Amino acid sequence: MIRVAAIGDTHYAEDTRGLFRPIWERLAEDADVLLLAGDLTNLGNPAQARGFAEELRGLDVPVVAVLGNHDYHAGTPGEVRRAIEAAGGVVLEGESVTLRVNGSQLGVAGAKGFGGGFVGACGHAFGEQEMKQFIRVTEAAATRLHDAVASLHDADHRIALLHYSPVKDTLAGERLEIYPFLGSFQLAEALDTAGADLVVHGHAHHGAEKGLTPRGIPVRNAAMPLVKRPYVVYDLERRARPADDPAAVAR
Repeated sequence: MIRVAAIGDTHYAEDTRGLFRPIWERLAEDADVLLLAGDLTNLGNPAQARGFAEELRGLDVPVVAVLGNHDYHAGTPGEVRRAIEAAGGVVLEGESVTLRVNGSQLGVAGAKGFGGGFVGACGHAFGEQEMKQFIRVTEAAATRLHDAVASLHDADHRIALLHYSPVKDTLAGERLEIYPFLGSFQLAEALDTAGADLVVHGHAHHGAEKGLTPRGIPVRNAAMPLVKRPYVVYDLERRARPADDPAAVAR
């Protein structure tokens, strides 16, 4: 079994300095890896990035992260990424990493994702150039996500780490009017095609914690304002399965 701790939307700012460090220093008692589902900082500026990185430095478990829209706000997402990597974390954007955990290969594919909406109420690459550009960003993110997950075909467990949601299930509780800005069905299509055992995202502060892709992959919303704790833990367990079923149980 692999114990996966996850949290998103920490929104680190100067007034939260030192908030996470005392808790995450004991993380190894509960989990084998920490996943960060974006919006790590509040404004994405270099000072906040460096401060957040210090909360992570030297933890006893591997740390894998994606960035969120807040981490892009200052226009320096590269600075945020470099700060986290300098503290020992791994940051993914259309990329993957494989970790050796408890004798198993844990593969994590990560991408921020983007909006666009869901089947029956979604945008299309049609009409104004601005709308075409908006949807093409989502389509490109979904393609990168698919390829990153597919690259982990030899891993014992495969997790997709996102900021935006791939399904409506975990948005329940948010205003319907903002669903197109919270996620996109193209992300779920990419995951169902490539195959994954668990999907973790953030971004939806007032949504629901649990959902499923159309093909039944468990989706978990780990946004801190929703789960109201510094991390949640999901257990991945191997199970006998048909070839096209998820390879793990997320609890």
